[in-house]
Formats: sequence, structure tokens, C-alpha cells
Amino acid sequence: MSSTAPPGLGALGPQIAAFDEWADAQLERLRGNPVADKVFTTASHLGDMSVIWHLVSVARTVGGAPPVEALRLSALIGAESLVLNQGIKRLFRRQRPTIAGDERFDVRQPSTSSFPSGHASSAMFAATLLTRLDRRRAPLWYAIAGIVALSRPYVRIHHASDIVGGAIVGRLLARLAMPVLRINRATR
Repeated sequence: MSSTAPPGLGALGPQIAAFDEWADAQLERLRGNPVADKVFTTASHLGDMSVIWHLVSVARTVGGAPPVEALRLSALIGAESLVLNQGIKRLFRRQRPTIAGDERFDVRQPSTSSFPSGHASSAMFAATLLTRLDRRRAPLWYAIAGIVALSRPYVRIHHASDIVGGAIVGRLLARLAMPVLRINRATR
């Protein structure tokens, strides 16, 4: 697999491409493992449209969290997706490592550019906000986010550097969204 760095990164381009190739080689060592293949393919599907994060919100509500938290979180996830997919991604127009993902994995073919990863951005965004709502479960939120984000280069629909960029964007957008969530610190 040959990687191209996101446009506009100048001298960092070759280092980013080398990182992407190294990361893909590491993931290739794991691809073909039936458990890993199932986990990462499923995580990739659940990351589509942020389904996993909406399910987490519903589960939290069933578990006793105020329903307004689920509504706010879902609305914010929608806003994050709009900002990323209709705004930020249009600035880069990076090609994906494959058009429809690795042929070994059945994944949805995205219609936006590769950089930054929407799955990684929404994962970090949701994990950051969920941690503000429920700090005790922070390791769980970030573990889910990590698996969802890593699923994308695993199925070869993103470069590894897309994931790094997406995680950074998601974290920054979450910091901007915290006042809307109306939680200044975790209370549970």
C-alpha cells in the first residue's frame, strides 16, 4: 500500500507517508485473525453514523442518566459530523488507501475524503463528552473510541494519520461543545 500525506503539509509529507506505511504493515500482521477481523469490522460498522455513541446514550438513559443528556449528546454528535464532513474534510480532499476498503472486509464505501477520519473524530468527541458526564467510565469510553478509530485503517478505508488527525479534531470540537452539554465537570 502506498500512502500520500494530506495536502498542504509540506516537509512533513514524507514522514506522514512513512508512518502510514509502517502502521499498515503492523495492522497487516493482525489482519486474518478471525477475532480481530470480526471486532474491527463490527466496530467500523457501528461507527457509521455514530451508531455506537447513540446506543451508549440510550443505554446510559436506561441505566438512570437524565434523558436530556442523551438528547444533547446526540444533537452534538450530529453537529460534529456536519462540521467535519461538510467543512473540515473539504479542506483536504485526501485520497483513501482503497476506494471501498480491503476486499477481505465488507464495509460501507465512504463518499467524503480520507483526512481527517470521521469515525476517529466522532469517537474522540463522544468519549470526551461522555467522560464529562460519567468520569468513572472514562476508560470504557476511550477504549470504545480507540477500537472504533483503529477499525478504519484496519479495514483499509483510512490511513493511520487520518485517525490521528480525526482524534485531534474530535477532541478540539468536544472542548468547544462542552458548554452546550451544560456539564462543567463529572458529577457521577
